[in-house]
Amino acid sequence: MEESVDSKDCRGWCSICLPFLKWWPRVTPITLRADLLAGLTGAILALPQGVAFATIAGMPPQYGLYAGMVPAIVAALFGSSWQLVSGPTTAASLVLFSSLSKYAVPGSAEYVQLALTLTIMVGLIELVMGLARLGALVNFISHSVVVGFTAGAALLIASSQLKHFFGIELPRGGHFHQTVYGVASRWVEFNPYVVGVGLAAMISGILIRRFLPKVPYMIVAMLVGCVTSFGLSRYVGTGVANIPMVGALPSSLPPLSSPHFTLSTIRDLTPVALAMTLFALTEAVSIARSLAVKTGQDLDGNQEFIGQGLSNMIGSFFSGYVSTGSFNRSGLNFQAGAKTPLAAIFAGALLMVVVLVVAPYASYLPNAAMAGILFLVAWGLIDFHHIQRILKASRADSVILVVTFLATLFLELEFAILFGVMLSLMLYLNQTSHPRVLSRVPDPHHPLRTFITDPSLPECPQLKIVRIDGSLFFGAINHVQEQLRLLFRASPQQKNFLLIFAGINFVDMAGADFIVDLIKKEREKGEKLYFCEIKRPVLDALQQGGEWDVLSADNVFELKNEAVAAIFKRLDRDICARCQARIFLECRDLPAVRENIKTEVFSLKTEA
Repeated sequence: MEESVDSKDCRGWCSICLPFLKWWPRVTPITLRADLLAGLTGAILALPQGVAFATIAGMPPQYGLYAGMVPAIVAALFGSSWQLVSGPTTAASLVLFSSLSKYAVPGSAEYVQLALTLTIMVGLIELVMGLARLGALVNFISHSVVVGFTAGAALLIASSQLKHFFGIELPRGGHFHQTVYGVASRWVEFNPYVVGVGLAAMISGILIRRFLPKVPYMIVAMLVGCVTSFGLSRYVGTGVANIPMVGALPSSLPPLSSPHFTLSTIRDLTPVALAMTLFALTEAVSIARSLAVKTGQDLDGNQEFIGQGLSNMIGSFFSGYVSTGSFNRSGLNFQAGAKTPLAAIFAGALLMVVVLVVAPYASYLPNAAMAGILFLVAWGLIDFHHIQRILKASRADSVILVVTFLATLFLELEFAILFGVMLSLMLYLNQTSHPRVLSRVPDPHHPLRTFITDPSLPECPQLKIVRIDGSLFFGAINHVQEQLRLLFRASPQQKNFLLIFAGINFVDMAGADFIVDLIKKEREKGEKLYFCEIKRPVLDALQQGGEWDVLSADNVFELKNEAVAAIFKRLDRDICARCQARIFLECRDLPAVRENIKTEVFSLKTEA
């Protein structure tokens, strides 16, 4: 019995509203234990990361922890990925700081209010995009944009922590070059004790990552920084060392909060929300896809959009700022053996417990130690491997990478993201609007005479074979027309043209009109145009154009060999008799060239 339309719609809406019903049957006592251990590991890692990311974002440190609690639980319940863990990230935190610091003082109540308002705006956009089934849009954001932006963000993160690492005062809101210049011009003010604490934390973190990779290096670096600071304060003197601290964190659950919407706030934050949404969704979906490849999961990008949107919308009411897929927490979650999204749910819930116990001890955490840790975070963000590959492989991708990197350093971050996306789209459109138009000839060294592009090989004096690779749409017509004109003009004696359409997947109305006009123009000049390997969508587009009669069985063929065999019968035999190219298999049945025979006989008589 066929399933009713209503039942299908109901099942579709249930899968959107209650996606956790899909993976719940996977939960067993074995997976529950694995998810609980992975969640505990993730909660421990989220503690130093949350403080670090909040510092980057210009938020009070506890808000980085809040962003890893409720948002992580909601994203796991309503997302699609089994191993993705959502929360604050370095890039999102940096965009938040760069965008909002010009409207309010970082760390102030007004600044926090703007951050929460921006979060619900980002969540609303993500949710609408997911419900509108726009999950494929992130595919249009070039990987080079992400790599370039992340590398630039890494330098910005490092530069923002220089004042804490060296113990100096710098004005807020300065650009990258201003910050670097400010630090260099104040080198005489460096506090050696603060630098010592930062170096101790950073070096210990490097050693742990190098020799004990399974140990959370951030926690060890924090402890080393705290011990070093305590030792200096005790044996050198608090007044002499003067090492600033992060300060105690509130040992409480996330307080309820609400966004504050005004016309001016919406006007100021809309560009930021759009840029943040693009980057956050790209980061989340790319991480989820990489994990899905390893686990064999069928990922639903649209559902992931919905999960990310709900996590930010609901999280904003629990003091969480913009969250997205976290690469570090997701990777650790996978390596720790997580089997279902319950691991992310456990991580968010256990983080609440950890905060209640550990938060008061943050008063012993030096700012310099956090700066040293963030230097390591920034270094890990720079993907040297992919940067090297992009610079070697593609000039267009290299331009996108470098431009996005420089824009990230010297422009506002939200515009840097949009600028990189627009540049990648422009280069993509430029590439698609220039399809390859290649002259083809049979390969004399291949027994089946397969067609290749080699200008050194001879062509048939009567037949020109051309292959077009790319879509024929309104933006590509002028280029294709000019390339065909050059090829046709290069050999005016050729009056027959075979166009191979195997590389054309799409033709719009303008492309269909171009093909029809081309056939008519060649007929008026007494030339014949043939086609082969036309795909069904292209044929359908020509039929819908209303002038299907210009394409008949006489000039349309399914295969290249059939086309050459049929066209060969229509060639001028007098020209064939004098032809010395003989490039087709059909040319074997022609009589030998008389000029060659006379020349050979005359040569033999002369030698005799």
